[in-house]
Formats: sequence, structure tokens, C-alpha cells
Amino acid sequence: MSDENKQDYVPPKVWQWQSKSGGQFANINRPVSGATHDKVLEVGKHPLQLHSLATPNGQKVTIMLEELLAMGMTEAEYDAYLINIGEGDQFSSGFVEINPNSKIPALMDHSTTPPTRVFESGAILQYLAEKFDALVPSDHKAKTECRNWLFWQMGSAPYLGGGFGHFYAYAPTKMQYPIDRFTMETKRQLDVLDKHLADNTYMAGEEYSIADIAIWTWYGNLVLGNLYDAAEFLDVGSYQHVMRWAKAIEQRPAVKRGRVVNRSFGDGAQLHERHDASDFDGLDLG
Repeated sequence: MSDENKQDYVPPKVWQWQSKSGGQFANINRPVSGATHDKVLEVGKHPLQLHSLATPNGQKVTIMLEELLAMGMTEAEYDAYLINIGEGDQFSSGFVEINPNSKIPALMDHSTTPPTRVFESGAILQYLAEKFDALVPSDHKAKTECRNWLFWQMGSAPYLGGGFGHFYAYAPTKMQYPIDRFTMETKRQLDVLDKHLADNTYMAGEEYSIADIAIWTWYGNLVLGNLYDAAEFLDVGSYQHVMRWAKAIEQRPAVKRGRVVNRSFGDGAQLHERHDASDFDGLDLG
């Protein structure tokens, strides 16, 4: 057995939380749920109130809302407030009331009585698609394909993010076994997408949908070099159909706007909060 694959850790019979785990996001990990502090969330002027961060999951919702607005649906106007997960904002009492799982994004719809909370990014995409009757194909077969791929993304991306991304980019030490394991799975998923997109313009066929939004924020960002600095390592150029699809969606004006909302990190444009279309004025969206 090579040194990389040696395993010296012997799990105890009953695990106990004795110290923070290592890595870039160690300070936000804990084995219990619920609020750590009291804080009432702000409420803006629009019925749709988003509390989020521009991670791939957060980008799904802001891109969706910007696409709806681009279609002329003024009722999709929204206020977007920044949730800084590195500072533990997701553990405030106000946020936990919207999402007891303390994960971004979380949405409140004040156009209903009482207001409706929506959490989990896939659920928010479906909620908005149904509310506005948009971005889901009307044809039965295409609609089913849209749902198929939306749920494919929700089930597959944890292997990309919590698996590959964590061990390749964020873990305190590089370990060959988990990197190899999750690289293999990530490349298998990219191959699944590449073969599908060889015969389809978009994920549900010829119509852009919430399936594309959900998958692009993870796999589109990945192949475009926006996730984990891993494009060369994964040889993303070999997935030519995924690259074609990713580059086409990247050029959509609503995607350019939505991806920077609640962005507080990295290079490029940042819009910590969004309350009006004019908030994008002066930003270089590329």
C-alpha cells in the first residue's frame, strides 16, 4: 500500500465533536442544527425576498429571477440580501425560520397570505417556474426531461462540490484517494452531460429551461474555469459539447447579471445586495 493510501485513523465506537474540522470552511461546520444568534432579516420593497450568496446554488436563483425579468415579468422584481456563510449569517434566527437547514439560498414570497418560505435551490427554481409559468417546457416529453435533469443536478453536484471541490481545493492536506475517487466521478458526470448535449441544444432539448440554469451554475462554471481552479486538471476542453453549451449560456445577459448578485468574493464584478435593476449600472459584467 502506498503512503498516500495508508489509513491510520481508527474511528471510535461513538463519534464525538471535539474540535473543528480542517479546511477553508471549517468554522461553519457543526453537527447540530438551529440558530446560534438572534437576528431579524431585513425585508425590502418587493414581494420576493432572497437571502443568499453567489455560490453555484445561490446563482441558480438570481439567474432565474433575472431571466424572468428579461422576459418582461415585472412581478419577479426582488430584493437580494447577502448571507455571508463564512461569518455564520446562515445561523441567525431569522434565516433559520426560512430554512431550518441553514443553507443558502432561501426565499420568502410575500405576495401570498401568509408569506411562503421556499428553501433548497431546486425547489426555488420549480416554485418560480410554476408561479410565473416560465422556463419549463410545455411539451410533456420535454417537461419530463427538464425535471429529469434538474433532479440529476441536485443528486450529482454534491459529488462535485462536497467531494471533488472539497478534497481538491479546500481540504487542509492533499490526499490521493479522495481526490482520485471524486475526480473519477466528476469526469463521469461531465461525460454524461457531453453525450447528452451532443444531440441536444439544451438539457431538455431545444428549449432553455431551469435544468440548464441549475446545471450551468455548477458544471458550466467548472468547465469555464470558475470553480476550484481545476479546468486543466479535469481536461475540460475534451468535453466539447459541454463547452459549447456552457459558453452559449454564459453570454445570456440575465446570466451575466444573475451570477454577480450577492457576490462578495473573487475577481470580477460584485453586487452584494440587489434591490433594483439600476444596481447593475456601472458594473463590468463582461
